[in-house]
Amino acid sequence: MDNQKLKDVIKDRYGKIARGEQTFCCPTCGPTVTGQCLAVGYTEADLRLVPELAILGVGCGNPTALADLKVGETVLDLGSGAGIDVFLAANKVGDGGRVIGVDLTEDMVARGSQLAREHGFANVEFRQGDIEHLPVDSATVDVIISNCVINLTPDKLASFKEIHRVLRPGGRILIADLVTAGELPPDVRASAAAWADCLAGAMPKTAYLNTIRRAGFADVAVVSESPYEAPGMDERLQGKILSVKVRAFKR
Repeated sequence: MDNQKLKDVIKDRYGKIARGEQTFCCPTCGPTVTGQCLAVGYTEADLRLVPELAILGVGCGNPTALADLKVGETVLDLGSGAGIDVFLAANKVGDGGRVIGVDLTEDMVARGSQLAREHGFANVEFRQGDIEHLPVDSATVDVIISNCVINLTPDKLASFKEIHRVLRPGGRILIADLVTAGELPPDVRASAAAWADCLAGAMPKTAYLNTIRRAGFADVAVVSESPYEAPGMDERLQGKILSVKVRAFKR
């Protein structure tokens, strides 16, 4: 499939979510936004710390819970959406820290930026951009988080090389994502809609971890892993999709 076509489909899907024209990113999410968030690792206390309109239920984990964020750090959230992880990170790094959210979708960036202004998050900034070509200067970020987004990128090696570029030496990443534990049906792999569902673009787990290493990262480790199964998922995918949280460092 043409990479630009894939990105256009993804932008359309998530633009509709940002505008309130669609509730979830894929048929397997739900049944409620709050229920989806709790199912993937957020707590009710987490959800009370962020603006309600930033909670979209589109992730597969809670990267801020595992990233060991410290006061004063600069954090970059890739595929930030309306900002749930951005705002959680902002609370952890404090006024002396900084959090940048990057998203491909203009409507998501607009929504996140508006929420930051309305709720007084002065240490937060949202930028529109492509993970394969990040609008971030080299070696300026301490920690990079991402929540079920790298699987949406057509060129994952380019994405992780960009992540490595903008990270400071000694910096770390904590990525929540979907990977595969078996071959997906060809028609799923060929479906642009399945890419936007965060399924068709998922890499085999071993290949995913090796891609991170090839981009220059060290100490690549799976922090947690669980089967990703949900009502509405194609039965042919049962047992073949894993939710993983991966930590790695730039030496």
